Amino acid sequence: MKLEWEHLNNLQLDALKEVVNIGAGNAATALSKLLKRSVTMEVPKAELIPVYEVAERYGAPETPVCAVLIRCEGEFSGNVIFLMEEGEAFRLSEILISQDLGSLDDATKEEIRDSVNAEVGNIIIGAFLSAISLLVGSPLPATVPAVAHDMLGSIMDVVAALYGMSGDVALMSKTTLNVIGEDSEVKGTVVLVPDPDSLETLLKKLGVF
Repeated sequence: MKLEWEHLNNLQLDALKEVVNIGAGNAATALSKLLKRSVTMEVPKAELIPVYEVAERYGAPETPVCAVLIRCEGEFSGNVIFLMEEGEAFRLSEILISQDLGSLDDATKEEIRDSVNAEVGNIIIGAFLSAISLLVGSPLPATVPAVAHDMLGSIMDVVAALYGMSGDVALMSKTTLNVIGEDSEVKGTVVLVPDPDSLETLLKKLGVF
């Protein structure tokens, strides 16, 4: 029988939120090493919701977003998405690209930014998966990150259609990155959509199922 999100108790929800907190700490450390600058990540606001409600909880459906998508397998399997509004994604790529892109054509600039955003998404998602991997006690092989640009509603319609067939629970974590030396914050959201059996496995490993 599939574990439904509304059947989870407060202890189980708190345990899952703690996994998110650990993942956020891992992500800040990994990004600090990449940037060679201190990066802090505010304590994420995590909630467990139906996958079909992710778009309305994130923002307006017409909001242009950049999404990095990864699937993990192993003892815990599922799909993970890192969402940023386009402006946030652009700002983050500018922080990470040290060279001047002014002389390059628009297509090349976009390709470089996508590559940078894919790497950032890979690092952040990988940090969350590392936290889960430690808890379940086995590696979680992951796919190469894919980057998509579209309106939030369009992306989440596809996510719900594809992922909702296997799991209807989404663990949504809103995070804010602060890079030392930069004036503005960068906000993003990690959405974890575990396969049904995997959610039960994780809760058992956490000792709350």
